[in-house]
Amino acid sequence: MSKRKDHLKALFGGSGEGNAPSPAPEPKSMPRAPETKSAPTPVKTDPVPRSSSGAVKAMGLTLSSMTREVEDARAIRESLAKGERIVEVDPELIDPSLVRDRLSREDDGDEDFNALVESVRENGQQVPVLLRPHPTESGRFQVAYGHRRVRAAARLKRPVQAIVRTLNDDELVLAQGKENTERRNLSFIERAFFADALMRHGFDRGVVQRALSLHKAEMTRLLQVAEAVPAQIANAIGPAPKAGRPRWMALAEFLKREAAVVIAQDEITSVAFRAADSDERFRRLYERLAKRAAARGKKADRTRAIEDGKGRTLARVTLGAKPRFDFDEKALPGFADYLAEHLPELAERFDKERAKET
Repeated sequence: MSKRKDHLKALFGGSGEGNAPSPAPEPKSMPRAPETKSAPTPVKTDPVPRSSSGAVKAMGLTLSSMTREVEDARAIRESLAKGERIVEVDPELIDPSLVRDRLSREDDGDEDFNALVESVRENGQQVPVLLRPHPTESGRFQVAYGHRRVRAAARLKRPVQAIVRTLNDDELVLAQGKENTERRNLSFIERAFFADALMRHGFDRGVVQRALSLHKAEMTRLLQVAEAVPAQIANAIGPAPKAGRPRWMALAEFLKREAAVVIAQDEITSVAFRAADSDERFRRLYERLAKRAAARGKKADRTRAIEDGKGRTLARVTLGAKPRFDFDEKALPGFADYLAEHLPELAERFDKERAKET
């Protein structure tokens, strides 16, 4: 048994005081909390030499992993203290939550999911999922959180270790959001589409903000991005965890233009895009649209409006090797035709005035 499993067992065991009374036996055998392990007596050691930066980074990752395990263990012990038990459930009897909260797919090169499958294969399912009895289908269950663990168990053809709790819809999404917030494993765009999906499903805005631990301004930003980025494009990119809020918001601004959406749809169907991972997919599309926006900005700098004395924009002139006039027919109907008719006279007048200057 690995050291990590020993560590978790020790955490689940507790001190023996205040253990929850055993409820009525379940139809399947229930795993018992392991006995408490005594802590080893501290031993004085010589000072350890300073670690290299690589070792420090590895230590940080290990501590982060252990911290998450401690939080998971604490949540399990709280459930056990309430009299809830961990039961085994056939993954074929489990349906997803009301609202999808992830953009990644295990069948599309999701390395984190593949690593989870291997971990469950080697060490078993360390943390139970939370289910509720299905509200409309007797004998089935619905996930509050732990979708990936359910799919990992299904792939391995193993029963799911689960805590089953009666929850209404609000309680379900609050539990789902709380789990995602505490584990911090949803990317910005996933949070945006999760919030948007909850709102579309009819949940109160306050419930959604509590589920995702959001303040009002951040909630507004998430919904704005979800509205501006077409679902087809977001799903094609995936979670892109390294992209972050500023670049997703910038991409959302680019995609407010119909021409940019057409370019994006072309990009997401390319072979290179499909072969890339999620962060690289985001980078490819972002850079392509950013270059287009920069080119449009330069073009705008060479364009100026021509107004009459009443402030009406009669035309816009684009300077350069091939200057162009664009007339607003609504501002002064017929003006373009009038100008075309008198253009030879204007050209003659221009030549005479230039001759006088020379």
